[in-house]
Amino acid sequence: MKKHNFSAGPAILPASVFEEAAEAVRDYNGAGLSILEMSHRSPEVSAMLDEAHQTVKDLLGLSDDFEVLFLSGGASSQFFMAAMNLLDEDRSAGYIDTGTWSKKAIKEAKRFGGLNLLGSSAEENYTFIPKGFDVPADLQYVHITSNNTVAGTQYHALPDTAVPIVADMSSEIFSRPIDASRYGLIYAGAQKNMGPAGTTLVIVRKDMLGKVKREIPTMLDYQTHITKQSAFNTPPVYPIYVCLLTMRWLKEQGGVNAMAARNAAKAKTLYDEIDANSMFKGVVRTEDRSLMNVTFVLENKDLEGDFLTACAAANISGVKGHRSVGGFRASIYNAMPVASIDVLIEVMKDFTKKYG
Repeated sequence: MKKHNFSAGPAILPASVFEEAAEAVRDYNGAGLSILEMSHRSPEVSAMLDEAHQTVKDLLGLSDDFEVLFLSGGASSQFFMAAMNLLDEDRSAGYIDTGTWSKKAIKEAKRFGGLNLLGSSAEENYTFIPKGFDVPADLQYVHITSNNTVAGTQYHALPDTAVPIVADMSSEIFSRPIDASRYGLIYAGAQKNMGPAGTTLVIVRKDMLGKVKREIPTMLDYQTHITKQSAFNTPPVYPIYVCLLTMRWLKEQGGVNAMAARNAAKAKTLYDEIDANSMFKGVVRTEDRSLMNVTFVLENKDLEGDFLTACAAANISGVKGHRSVGGFRASIYNAMPVASIDVLIEVMKDFTKKYG
């Protein structure tokens, strides 16, 4: 029996995507070759890459002002690559510290220019999204981590600024609509809500580029990859293909608007149980709760092992909280079925009957 996979990443994907991806390993679209052995310059793979780029634009409603790239190196590489391409040594960017991944982005950005720390929730263990700060108009961009996988917080309103926003959307990409006009650059590691590990989606507004004075190494220059349509070097063809399959599935489900409604309903069902159940409590301020990563704890921490045992008995995987936070985390990405959430809720209710 397949497990109920609440892992934060690599994470759950639609069952149909696994089936199509497996078939492509054997024979890609009747070509007589596995996709794993096909040249990235072949007509078949070139067409796949073109479709992947266009499907991102279609799903997010992006105009021709934006370029779409599929790169390697994970979101961690984008922490420095974004700053290298967008931030001059004599200028500053604004960063908001909301947890593990934003701290890493801040560390890398300091290497390339000035950094204005606009807000931080570190003093309360990242259990809220900072708000109400002023944003200087002369910043080159404002960086946010739109959904914080570890802490379980999410932006439900963007910072009040006319400065372009650079966003790490690794764990929420395609989960809800975006107002593209607010963003200068978006990046997302695929392995949380879009596909397997191995590729990173980058969406960049063209007018953000070509403004820094530094010389950028060829492989780290966004313009290099724009010119070669993500194929300057051999791209991670198979991960990109699985991302495309996931995006096709998403279109079939009604696109990001339909997915946003579904995700909100799933999250509400689980948060309602957490709030109603006397043995559990949420750790994030209600207004900043993530719809992707639901974090919660037991009132009696001595029972954590017993709860994990009960989850395992119900074929539930991946609910142990991040090592830096503890407690529990249920990652309920786009492909998470309602039935799996219902199983988790039943385990919580039965656990309370036994130990409450």
